[in-house]
Amino acid sequence: MTNNLSLAGCRVLVSRAKEQAEALSSALRELGCQVIEIPFIEIRKPSSYQPLDSALRDLATYDWLILTSVNGVKALFQRVAKKHLDLSTLAHLKIAAIGPATREAIDQHGLQVTVTPKEYVAESVVAALHRRVQGKRVLLVRAKVARDVIPRELRKAGAQVDVVEAYQTVAPKSSEKRLRAVLSGTRKLHAITFTSSSTVRNFVQLLGLRSARAILRKSVPHCGVHTVSIGPVTSATLREFGLPVDIEARDYTIPGLVAAIVGKRERIRCKQRQPT
Repeated sequence: MTNNLSLAGCRVLVSRAKEQAEALSSALRELGCQVIEIPFIEIRKPSSYQPLDSALRDLATYDWLILTSVNGVKALFQRVAKKHLDLSTLAHLKIAAIGPATREAIDQHGLQVTVTPKEYVAESVVAALHRRVQGKRVLLVRAKVARDVIPRELRKAGAQVDVVEAYQTVAPKSSEKRLRAVLSGTRKLHAITFTSSSTVRNFVQLLGLRSARAILRKSVPHCGVHTVSIGPVTSATLREFGLPVDIEARDYTIPGLVAAIVGKRERIRCKQRQPT
């Protein structure tokens, strides 16, 4: 265990899905941070498995498989197992993973990832594949609600892209009461982490836009509850709702998110200026 307690005295809310919060929470706790886990998203089955099952039956006709999240990897391979398919049915596919966590999840199933872009956003996936998919058939497995950058741009590049829903994310109703209690409590909350656009949208859904803006408004510069964004896409969603982006990770990963908080620790621990 590290002796670096650079986040001692900080209280940070981790908003990841319950089953995925541990990696971020543990990293923060090792640095002395007090972590409060309140999930803003809950992973659920897709509204229908028919499109995914149809794609799995036709795997031999695809050239590329694109996976944009660990959740997508998990959902895909759970369905492969459910349908009693052999992993060899995917062996011919070239696979693109949006980032290292997604690539690692794919590696655990014994499949080789062909492309992982330098930056872990949809635009970088498009840039990496743009010249490689002309005339190819591409299967994109993702959440029900997601940006359309990849399918739109790859179709422009001459690819035939099929988008299938493997899972959906919803705002857990049980989180609203807990979230309001923490935000109205006497113990100061220093920061809230946002690890996807879904966490932002569901934060607003849980509280209402007016309340969300009020909570993140700072009467004194740099003091109050800070937003910590995992990257530019999540930051753009915060701004779409008129919410501040106080801290953004340079490396769009959980370690990058932790490093960003450490780098701004003096800001998020700022004490309110006393009246004169």
